[in-house]
This record gives sequence, C-alpha cells and structure tokens, in this order.
Amino acid sequence: MNRLLIIDGSNLLFQMFFGMPARIVNKDGKAIQGTLGFVGALLKIIRMVKPTHIAAIFDGEQESARRDIDPDYKTNRIDYSQVSKNENPFSQLPDIYSALDCLSVRHTEAADCEADDIIAGYALSYGKKSEVVISSFDSDFFQLISEKVTVLRYRGEKTVFCTPEYISDKLGITPAQYADFKSLIGDKADNIKGAEKIGPKTAAYLLGEFGTLEGILANGEKIKKPSVRESIIRNSAKLRNNYKIIKLGNGASLPFGTRELVYRDSSLTTTEVLKKIGLR
Repeated sequence: MNRLLIIDGSNLLFQMFFGMPARIVNKDGKAIQGTLGFVGALLKIIRMVKPTHIAAIFDGEQESARRDIDPDYKTNRIDYSQVSKNENPFSQLPDIYSALDCLSVRHTEAADCEADDIIAGYALSYGKKSEVVISSFDSDFFQLISEKVTVLRYRGEKTVFCTPEYISDKLGITPAQYADFKSLIGDKADNIKGAEKIGPKTAAYLLGEFGTLEGILANGEKIKKPSVRESIIRNSAKLRNNYKIIKLGNGASLPFGTRELVYRDSSLTTTEVLKKIGLR
C-alpha cells in the first residue's frame, strides 16, 4: 500500500531551530543550526516511516482568513519581520528549500490558506485509499487521525505515533471529537479562548454524554453542574466560532498530484546533503 508522509515544514523548522543546544555556524560563519536540525530530523523521520510519497508544506506570509472570525486568532505569535536574523528561523528557510530539492522532496508555501488546510486536504483525500503520516507537533491534526491517518510527533528515540487509541487513552475522546473538544477548552498556542469552567476532563465528559459540540449546545439546560451549564450557555456563540476556526476540512487546493510526490530514498546522510547545498 502507498504511504504518504506529509511534513509540517514550519513546525519542524521551529522545533529544530529553537531545539538545538546552541547557534551553529559553518566554516564561512553562516548560521546553519536550523537547517542542520531540519535535515537530520527529516531523514530520521523518512527512515522511520518509509514513505512511497512525500510532501513538505510550509506556511506563507499571508494573513489568515480565520481572523475574519476571531480578530485575536494567533495575535500572540511573534512578528519575525521585526526579529534579528540570528533569532529568526525563517532566515534559514532558503537553505532548507535547497536541502529538500537535493533530496527530491516536493515542497511549497501555502498561498491562499494555512499550511494546516493543505495538509488536511491531503489527509482527507489520500487517507481514504492510502496510509498517511503527518509529521507535526500541532495537535489540531489529531482531528484527522483514523485507521489510515497517523500523526507522528518526532522526538528522536522518544518519537510517538498518534493513533485513535492514543487519542482515546490520552484524552478520553475519539479523533472525530477533537475539534469539538478543542473548541470547548480553547488553544493557548493559537490564542483561542474556550469556555470558563471547562477543562479537558469536563470537555471529555460532556462529549461522552452529548457526542458533539452542537449536541452539548442543544442540551445546555440538561447539564447538571450549574457553573458548567451557565458557561456553555453564555459562550455558545464563541464556541461555535472556535469550531469554525479549529475544524479542518477538505477545501484547500492541493499543489501536487500523486505522481509528483513519489519518493525514493537516496540514502544520503545529513552531512552529504549539507555538502551538496554548499553549507559544509
């Protein structure tokens, strides 16, 4: 069976750029720690997953349409256009693109949506007939998990493959309920506020009783605990907006077809890749 590996490129870049123990420069004095970490992690992920197809998707610089729903969406993020080159992970993006070209990995920046939307489009389209592995620490992808779609959280030897059983054991819900769950509790990373008095355990309990966010809202008066009942009723409009922001669909235009994503491992090492792109 075909296996598509989708790399959340911006997520992996940030993980490697800020996760390296120190700033690393090459013989020319050029900072390469983000590129070094990205390529090393990518090769390890590829050899764990053994994909037949692969794509790396990066966020573009456009404003997110999700801010039309909530102006506060992601306003807690750093504006890297105001950050020095040494502290800016995007400064190493051209070298990462060169490395991906060297490895024959197709890559693109999202132009009219977020990278999450393109990744979701691939997972929902290809996950019907092929195995799909999404490499990312973005928990929003948990909602896409199925018997054929897995989320890989790369931590070297502590790497975790998130399956439906993982979500059930960790959160007490199904992957299909994850967008509902996150709408209730909020998401600090994206500056999305949930309903007061609703933590993970309460959200899982409510979803176990009523099935979906809409089921909870339709039965708000039946919620036994007064503080929870009042919070759900008071925040109903906000919770619906949260769901619109968090829910990933199949509407994004997919930049590459199946044939363009075919991958054959060249067996190159990280050092060999860096040499080929002129960083070593």
